[in-house]
Amino acid sequence: MGLLDGKNIVITGVLTDASLAYGVATLAQQEGANIVLTGAGRALSLTQRTGRKLPTPVDVFELDVTNSDHLVSVREALAEKWGRVDGVLHSIGFAPEACLGDDFMAPQWDDVAVALHISAYSLKALADAFVPLMTSGGSFVGLDFDNTVAWPAYNWMGV
Repeated sequence: MGLLDGKNIVITGVLTDASLAYGVATLAQQEGANIVLTGAGRALSLTQRTGRKLPTPVDVFELDVTNSDHLVSVREALAEKWGRVDGVLHSIGFAPEACLGDDFMAPQWDDVAVALHISAYSLKALADAFVPLMTSGGSFVGLDFDNTVAWPAYNWMGV
């Protein structure tokens, strides 16, 4: 009997088998969870390929967290598949190239807005989408980077 037996968990952020989210997905399955993965854009094919390496096959849903139609579609699919969601792993982040590097003052608002929307506001978007399926309670877990040291090129991703 595993710690997560019968729990239904949505996992974002799996790109490769070196992704932190991949480690979480593997452990969740080993502990008895039912999981699905999400991916977006060009990275969706990476998520699908990496998902096939998991101990148990999983569904991979296209989910662009900036697209409300995607959020609704995945929620509806999971309502049909499972009826409820018990947990969500937020392990996504992105910034346009202009928001990375040495010049913190260089990026325009449009680029910064994309970085903040995908990397931070997406946690709220995921909650809006999946809390209605957490009929018996649930948990959101967010992964972050190590902020105990300076990451010079991380720029706006560290805000």
